Amino acid sequence: MHGYYKNPEKTAEAMQGEWLHSGDVGVVFPNGAIKIVDRVKNIFKLSQGEYIAPEKVEGIYIKSLWCDQVWIYGDSFRDYPVGVLVANEARVKKWCQDNNQEFSKDILKNSELK
Repeated sequence: MHGYYKNPEKTAEAMQGEWLHSGDVGVVFPNGAIKIVDRVKNIFKLSQGEYIAPEKVEGIYIKSLWCDQVWIYGDSFRDYPVGVLVANEARVKKWCQDNNQEFSKDILKNSELK
């Protein structure tokens, strides 16, 4: 890449010498192959210095059949991330039916369901 078309400011941000700084986080394998695993802008650091890649964590949780949506957040003022998960309503209703439980807004507090 030589730069952004008619945008020298953006080019100066992205290019350092002959190198394009895309903002991607990658892994270089011994055979020279590169795998993009995250974006620098999407990584946050917790108060004790630990870096968290929320998209990676979200990708693991969203594989659960019990979960429809996932959002992970954190900042440098806390020593833990926060996760917001939206349960799959149809699956929870089926669980209630199978376990003689009433489906209500409080069912997600049920320890058996958790």
